[in-house]
Amino acid sequence: MKIVVIGGTGLIGKKLVSILQQQGHDAVAASPSSGVNTLTGAGLADAFKGAQVVVDVSNSPSFEETAVLNFFSTSARNIAAAELAAGVQHHVALSVVGADRMAHGGYMRAKVAQEGIIKDSGVPFTILRATQFFEFLAPIADVSLQDGAVHLPSALMQPVAAADVSAALADVATSKPVNGTLELTGPEKLPMAELVKTVLSAKKDLRTVVADPKATYFGYALDDSTLNPDSATPRIAPTRFEDWLRQAL
Repeated sequence: MKIVVIGGTGLIGKKLVSILQQQGHDAVAASPSSGVNTLTGAGLADAFKGAQVVVDVSNSPSFEETAVLNFFSTSARNIAAAELAAGVQHHVALSVVGADRMAHGGYMRAKVAQEGIIKDSGVPFTILRATQFFEFLAPIADVSLQDGAVHLPSALMQPVAAADVSAALADVATSKPVNGTLELTGPEKLPMAELVKTVLSAKKDLRTVVADPKATYFGYALDDSTLNPDSATPRIAPTRFEDWLRQAL
């Protein structure tokens, strides 16, 4: 089966392409470096020739509110048009658990807009919403500095290993479309401030982490449900935080 992975050279996409190829599929990485630009539509028609499945794990190069909304909305429309023309049978998209609860602005509003375009496109689809990746816990600290300390909410989150996300996407891509949304989460709920503090400590990063009830997550106020699945039966990824951290060091 030919499967095109848009964003196939990134953190999730590169591993996903490898998994699919190991399974015997004709998995192709599509990205600007290979001549495929979802924002302009360039290269999509050629990339989708003969493809049964398209998986979109691309990300916006800018998180500025207008730019990110334009990226996800325009890309989704261009991809859908090319898929319809090529007869693609299944569109798979990676999104974010809790996006609709934080859709009042910025990145999450853009992801919700992308999801809406996919649902209305006429192409059979599956949207996989994942919780935050373990790999992004340290970068959260970088955008949460205040007076020399990292201020973060103590709200519970249930992060997941990027490798587990790639594996779940491979399973979804080789299954029938559900024409709906699935959720993927890690196996443990832990306070955000505690998780980031543990990662920084393991990296010998001496910055102080403060559990601050007034702190936000990329500008979003959180409670214990915001970043966690809605579904009563989400997919539970196998990798525990302590095991990921040991492997990452």
